[in-house]
Amino acid sequence: GWRAASAALVGGSVAIFGALRRLALALPQPAAVRSRPGRVWRWRNLLVSFAHSVLAGLWALFSLWHSPELLSDIQDGYSVSGHLLVCFSSGYFIHDTLDIIFNHQSRSSWEYLVHHAMAISAFVSLIVTGRFLVAAVLLLLVEVSNIFLTVRMLLKMSNVPSPALYEANKYINLVMYFAFRLAPQAYLTWYFLRYVEVQGQGAFLSANLLLLDAMILMYFSRLLRSDFFPSLRKGSAGRDVDGEKFLID
Repeated sequence: GWRAASAALVGGSVAIFGALRRLALALPQPAAVRSRPGRVWRWRNLLVSFAHSVLAGLWALFSLWHSPELLSDIQDGYSVSGHLLVCFSSGYFIHDTLDIIFNHQSRSSWEYLVHHAMAISAFVSLIVTGRFLVAAVLLLLVEVSNIFLTVRMLLKMSNVPSPALYEANKYINLVMYFAFRLAPQAYLTWYFLRYVEVQGQGAFLSANLLLLDAMILMYFSRLLRSDFFPSLRKGSAGRDVDGEKFLID
């Protein structure tokens, strides 16, 4: 029964983000977005991503603040709030995957399809077994960082006339990247390698985690080159990025 209820929650989350997507269509768009047809989809997609980051990031913080004892049992700790959060975010990743595919953005956003496939498969295994939910909540702290990363991309797409705003967000984004993306990821990687059995679900989640480590470090290097060491950028000058989901470079 609880598995059926969890499936219904995931489906409800997909529907919620579908409604947010339709709402994003009705919102005004900056002139820089309207003038480039290829950017309209990315703008709408980023607005939905921003909504998920705000909701999921604050939810993850609240869950850990409200039940700090969960951190002492990462493998078998359980909370209703954490379970609901994992269902909610699973729905977002499913929705975003469908949005990318149905809008013919798979080729330019293939990295995010890989990421979403990893997240969905891992979260489904957590929902079914009821184990490692605390690890998922810790991983979803990354959404706090994603709030500022998405703001960065929205500012870049809209050609905001205030460089000071972009500069301020650039440094906040870097701090948040360390605090809510790199630090939780490093801790969970250490924990899994030290304490989790390398078989069954433990082996599957460990492999996902190590692959995610590689992706995060790759994105971090791109972010540093783009915002702090532009002279090290290669192959991005004059490139048309309208078909890409995220403006990392």
